[in-house]
Amino acid sequence: MAEKAALDQWYCIENLADIPQGESRNRLLGTDLSVHRDERIVVTAKGRDLPTRQRYGYLWTSLGEPPSDVPSIPEAEEPDRRYVPCGAIAVKASGLRIVENFLDMAHFPFVHTDILGSEPHTEVEHYDCEIRRDVDEVWATNCTFVQPRAALSAEGAIKTDYIYRITTPFTVLLYKTCPMAADRWDVICLFVQPLDPGRCRAHPVMFLIDDEARSADLIGFQQVIFLQDRIILENQRPVLLPLEPRAEIPTRADASSVAYRRWLKEKGLVYGTTLGAA
Repeated sequence: MAEKAALDQWYCIENLADIPQGESRNRLLGTDLSVHRDERIVVTAKGRDLPTRQRYGYLWTSLGEPPSDVPSIPEAEEPDRRYVPCGAIAVKASGLRIVENFLDMAHFPFVHTDILGSEPHTEVEHYDCEIRRDVDEVWATNCTFVQPRAALSAEGAIKTDYIYRITTPFTVLLYKTCPMAADRWDVICLFVQPLDPGRCRAHPVMFLIDDEARSADLIGFQQVIFLQDRIILENQRPVLLPLEPRAEIPTRADASSVAYRRWLKEKGLVYGTTLGAA
């Protein structure tokens, strides 16, 4: 059963375009949901209506009482950006494992070879990471990595700048060098829906400065990367995210992971962790 820290979060559960008329089923934190679409969309669980929001082309809900609104993504409101939803991908792993994998630059050369990384460029350079108390988010800044093909629009290898922003335990954003506009960032969001402690759906969506590429090609590029990750994620052991001290030994490259786990423990969030399974 999910604890209050997990219940009191907003979760993305479906692309609005994929919700049929009438009643459909969904799942969140081990709880079955009913989604009713008529003149409006209503989500119910265990006989009660849940709070909902419609943001960024998706339906969001909560099983608890979130203290704030759905995370703000100002770039999503910029009129010249491409809105590229990349489908929903089921993963047999803790949703927290997926967020942590999203933060991990060290695996680029070995899992995303000749796309996001390559040998001999395997070093993760020093970057800064902090828990920003004023907004209750985790940020990793000054991240750089040499990438053979950082984006579909990139031509040749470039040194790519990254900023990671974790807005909720199950929501993470990546701001990265935009090949089409040197003074702006492409934004890639990962909205993770924990179905059960060791099973989830990932909803990747991009807000890009790119008026040339076909949407199908942009989606295909992102899905190739995510499906490469899924193989690794589904073979990680334990399936749940370890929060016990010294359960896994971090390296310098894992600064964002260390901050993320510390942030989760401060919140008392254990759903999808080995502590939650105890």
